[in-house]
Amino acid sequence: MRASRLVQLLLLLQARGRTTAAVLAMELEVSERTIHRDVDALSAAGVPIYAERGPHGGIQLVDGYRTRLTGLTADEAEALFLSGMPGPAAELGLGTVVAAARLKVLASLPGELRARASRLVERFHLDATAWFSSSDPVPHLATLADAVWEARRASVRYRRGDETVERQLEPIGLVLKAGVWYLIARSEEQIRTYRVSRITEVTVSDANFARPPDFDLPAYWAESTSTYEQGAPRVTFVVRVDPAVLGVLADAVGMQAVRDAERLAVEDPEGWLHLRVTADWPEEVPGRLIGMGSRAEILDPPELRERSITLARRMLERHGAL
Repeated sequence: MRASRLVQLLLLLQARGRTTAAVLAMELEVSERTIHRDVDALSAAGVPIYAERGPHGGIQLVDGYRTRLTGLTADEAEALFLSGMPGPAAELGLGTVVAAARLKVLASLPGELRARASRLVERFHLDATAWFSSSDPVPHLATLADAVWEARRASVRYRRGDETVERQLEPIGLVLKAGVWYLIARSEEQIRTYRVSRITEVTVSDANFARPPDFDLPAYWAESTSTYEQGAPRVTFVVRVDPAVLGVLADAVGMQAVRDAERLAVEDPEGWLHLRVTADWPEEVPGRLIGMGSRAEILDPPELRERSITLARRMLERHGAL
């Protein structure tokens, strides 16, 4: 434990320069007396470290004492710090590990690159979660990550619809997609995808398994998502919509669906647009369009229009408006 703290102390001083014992003690969650003992230990080990007393004093390393990373360009340093996503790392149980790794890299950079990397962190932040939504609770994610890393078999209980099933899995990889974690695992000789938030229990065994030879996780995920999107049920409909609420229509049926929509050459008395739209999940489309109120009208197909009318009437009946 102390060896790790000594390394952290050294890296903090490399990254920040002169720092008071009080600040170092708060950062490392120890007493100031412990910091002074650690400084003595580093000095005895040959590290050129010293402390100055007084209001402008502090602990620092001799100028120029630094382990530098060779061959790292400014763009590479910036990309490294921009790629850090503390939220997902924390969910994996790696939050402190990522923070320590970033500190090590920052401490090892030459001065000019260290300044650029620090400015990047101050000015840019990555948030993988979509608007108006929070990440799914994933209490077993860290356990699954260990199973993936160690290639150990796992027994899980998984919510599928209204039932919970048990599965014996060989965890191969984890994917974060739009704030949602997915487990890629082999079950009964087939590779499948499981939403981690639906896993209610995990038991990892001591038994290892052999990963599929030449398995390419990014390639598998790209193919899997493409197949899923192509196989999703769709419906094509014509809608008359107020141009002022195209953003609302995009929220209802998807931005890509609106972008790909065919604009029909129809003269509308109110100047509204007539669009032929293809959207996923037909059963949900009528309800979503009803949410636009009087700013949109389904023109075709007739059955979709009738379903929307039926839903609207039921809603009015529920609220005692009929």
